[in-house]
This record gives sequence, C-alpha cells and structure tokens, in this order.
Amino acid sequence: MHSSAELAGCVALITGAAKNIGRAIALELAAAGASVAVNTRASVAEAEAVVAEIRAGGGKAGVFVADIAQADAVTAMHRAVEQQLGPVTDLILNASVRREIAFTAMTFEEWREVMGISLDGSFHCIKAVLPGMLAAGSGNIITLAGDTAFTGAVGKVHSSAGKSGLAGMTRALARELGPQHIRVNCVSPGHINTVRPAHRAARPQASAAIPLGRYGESSEIAATVRFLCSSGAAYITGQIVHVNGGQWMF
Repeated sequence: MHSSAELAGCVALITGAAKNIGRAIALELAAAGASVAVNTRASVAEAEAVVAEIRAGGGKAGVFVADIAQADAVTAMHRAVEQQLGPVTDLILNASVRREIAFTAMTFEEWREVMGISLDGSFHCIKAVLPGMLAAGSGNIITLAGDTAFTGAVGKVHSSAGKSGLAGMTRALARELGPQHIRVNCVSPGHINTVRPAHRAARPQASAAIPLGRYGESSEIAATVRFLCSSGAAYITGQIVHVNGGQWMF
C-alpha cells in the first residue's frame, strides 16, 4: 500500500467495511494516512483481512464488531475505537442490507431490518461521534446512498426509502452542524462491480443507459470519499455526490 500524509492524524470509522465498497474505502483512507476503524456486524474474517492488508502497508487499523442498529453496541464500539485509535474525525456510514422483495410480500420485520441499519444505525453512530467532533470544532460525516434512493426500484421499496432518508439526514445535518465546522455529505454510487452473494442473480452487461458504458469500481467510490475527507473539500457540505457514470443525472 502506497501511503501519503494527506489524512495523517485522522481517525476514520467506516461501517460495513469488511467487503466491497466499504473495504475499498478503508484501504483508500489508510493509504492517505488515516487510522481506520473497520466495522462489521458478522464478516469478521473479511474485516480482519482488510486490517491485515492495511497494517502490512504500514497503516494503523483495527476491527470493531458491532450491529450498528443497536445503540448499546455502537456506544461500546465507539469507546473501543477511541481507546485504540483516538477520537473519530471522519465517520463513513456505508453499512446497509441489500434485500430484494416485492412490497406486497414484505414483512414489517424485513422493513425494520433495513431501516435499523440505514437510518437507526446512522443515528446511533452520529450521536456517538458528535460530542467529540463538537469539542474539536471540526469533523466530517459521509453517508452512502445509491441511485435507487432517487429513481426507485422494483423490490427495493425498503432500501430506497432508507437511502432517501439518508439523503435528507445529510442535508439537514449539514445545515445544523455547519456553524460548528462539521461537514456532512452523501456519496451515491450507481452500478458498481462488487462481489455478489451466490443466491443473487448475476448482473446484466453494462447497457447504453450508462453514458460511460461500464459499471464503476469500488475504488472509484473510495476515491470520492477520500476527496470529501480531504482539505480540498473544506468548502463542500450538504451535497449528494452522484458517482454513476452518468446513468442518472440531477
């Protein structure tokens, strides 16, 4: 891992960072010099592999297992991150549940599982890190949404609603926390090449609906997050940054 000092002194807590986009963000921020807290709910072996890769490159990182839908678990996780790495300067809310089910068949429990991570989990994590950011007079919070939050999608009413909620949370918090020099932004990925569970169908080939003619890579989302964490983005807050090859334009 080639590291720089761009984010030296920063401590980034990334939820759902064991695989795919979360993993890429963890590696990218570590390469920029940040100490990285890799959160996972269940993918412990994968999270440990991410941390091992960061440490092998000379970076500082740790695994922090917690279900962010549970307030007590988040409180304990935050305490452990502060003890091991220091006060959180950058919170990246990447964790999500990607289930596909028709609304007519959706149970309230399935609805609540998605909301519990997307919205409740974001609430718990922000509440945990905010006192430290307010005391420091600075901080950076980034949520991860997705195109379906803005376009809708069949079988994804719950995830579309949760991600739309994150977009609204982002804007409201940016207005409320701006005077305290805490920035809040949202990155919204389009179609990204990720490792998909065996039970999910293979992705179709990239279509003409994407002006750039291809799916994106997790590293491209990570690069956007890295920029938003950097001093170069010091005057950017309350924004929804769409990284989707032009498939959906706003």
